[in-house]
Amino acid sequence: MKVIAGRASEMLASRVAEAFGCDLALTEFKLFPDGELYTRIVDDVASEEVLIVQSTLTDTDFICLLQLIDACVVADSISVVIPYFGYARQDKRFKAGEGVTARALARTIEADRVFTINIHNPGVMKYFTSSARDLNAAAVIGDYIDGLNLTDPLVIAPDGGAKELAASVAAGGELDWDWLRKKRISDDEVVIEDRDLAVADRDVIIVDDIISSGGTIIEAANLLKRNGAGNIYAGCIHGVFVRNALLRLKKAKISPFSTDTIETITSSVSVAGLIRDALL
Repeated sequence: MKVIAGRASEMLASRVAEAFGCDLALTEFKLFPDGELYTRIVDDVASEEVLIVQSTLTDTDFICLLQLIDACVVADSISVVIPYFGYARQDKRFKAGEGVTARALARTIEADRVFTINIHNPGVMKYFTSSARDLNAAAVIGDYIDGLNLTDPLVIAPDGGAKELAASVAAGGELDWDWLRKKRISDDEVVIEDRDLAVADRDVIIVDDIISSGGTIIEAANLLKRNGAGNIYAGCIHGVFVRNALLRLKKAKISPFSTDTIETITSSVSVAGLIRDALL
């Protein structure tokens, strides 16, 4: 098998190839003067089993994925891993005249197998025309927390939507977990319901599938601090971190970490082993 790296997932793809003990194909990317993306697989993939690894954080990343799939038409089989599937939040028509973007994009993926990781809405999986499976990186996050040597750690979900993730993260290390309730005021502003939590002098790890602006995490951390929490960490599967989110988190004395589904400075947890285990 050959692993093909998309431009958004070069480090993860190299780790996947290392985990499998197989070849990592050389790929190259550049922009034409008009801004269009040029993508090429330098290695020969004819009659090979190929695994394409590419997150689709931007529109151009999605174009790159389609180009790589088309370049592999000479391969014997094509497996595609989309660690972070963009547009998963647009999974239904919220207003008249809108397109269901998640459906439109999923239908363009032509492969033998498709894998995503903690896709924001699992309902999107039904839109893929190929065999599709969503992988859960909660245990990988849990293993990372186990290695942090924390003081009486507590895993916290910042809202009801992250309850299942927090429970899964905590289960591996047999950690305590709890959850908060929030009300969203705007895209960047949320209010966390005030409540007493048994967090005094305990290190707390707030976990969510995605950290974008960081607003929810910061509000949750403020509540935890009022209840006497010790060190506060923020862990997520997908570290989007828009605008000055990382700066805001650090200013709030929160230590962020994420997986390498999106490759950022906080990507201290790799999902390469999770991908290997799923494909074996």
